Amino acid sequence: MKNNPLPRLDKRDDLREKILAHCRIQPGEVWEDPVMGHRVGCLDAADGDEVAQLMAGKLATCAIHDPPYNLVAFAERPLSDYIRWCQKWVQHSWDALAESSALYIWLGADQRNQFQPLPDFMMMMRDFPFEPRSFITMRNQRGYGTQKNWMAVRQELLYYTKGNPPFDVQYTDIPKTVKGYYKDVNGRSTENIERSKSDTIRASNVWIDIQQVFYRMEENVSGCYAQKPLKSIERIIQASSAEGEIVLDFFSHSGTTLLAAERLKRPCFTTDIDPIYCEITIRRLEHWRKTGKTGWQNGHPFEKELPNLE
Repeated sequence: MKNNPLPRLDKRDDLREKILAHCRIQPGEVWEDPVMGHRVGCLDAADGDEVAQLMAGKLATCAIHDPPYNLVAFAERPLSDYIRWCQKWVQHSWDALAESSALYIWLGADQRNQFQPLPDFMMMMRDFPFEPRSFITMRNQRGYGTQKNWMAVRQELLYYTKGNPPFDVQYTDIPKTVKGYYKDVNGRSTENIERSKSDTIRASNVWIDIQQVFYRMEENVSGCYAQKPLKSIERIIQASSAEGEIVLDFFSHSGTTLLAAERLKRPCFTTDIDPIYCEITIRRLEHWRKTGKTGWQNGHPFEKELPNLE
């Protein structure tokens, strides 16, 4: 297996300077894909004019955001500042979404710091007309706090709706094994497995069937410290959008939402305030189209320009 990963890019200013020279878009610019119509903007999600530039008069059906957890452009902020920043991009999400649409937000709950920013963020969302629908937990395989506390392995995903969007039930890979739940159907007693539409269980609001991304997985994009599993994003897109409908992501990072949308035949409009993550997003799409691979495993997107990292 190749062993040439990028380190965390938010901790290596020297490496960032080298990579910036190879980024095709700069702040304020938008790259448009000529094949599927994806749009990648080096834009600020908290700026309404820049979000309007990204949307170009169109509306999305499904938004999937993974904002930095109390980090804005790698600078720690007081919680109150973080919430004020969130208010801006949530409002811009409302403006960019169709009349009936879905909003998903990944958010952290730091058990070492009053479970922030999750509780204050959820309180803030009460000021918006979005309808809360579900609080989903995705289980990681690794965590922290195993010696003096319950191991923290969860990632929180909030699901809201605007209007009355359709929802397509999703199924996991977990086989149904528990019998019971008897019900009379046409005068005959039947049990749940017999009545089921699938041999596997439906996805619930606790996701235990999705592997956390790590360096041995093909989809791994080294240097990206908050990468979500492709399977989780594809589940969301399939549940809350149809082919051809726009998927929106204000925090592109490793480009997972765009890649998932590409694989599921949806155009994705996405932004990142950092030109490096915009470039990674574009290169990941190009890499998929050229090789059929979803990431670089333990390699990295800039191997041609920077073959030997230190």
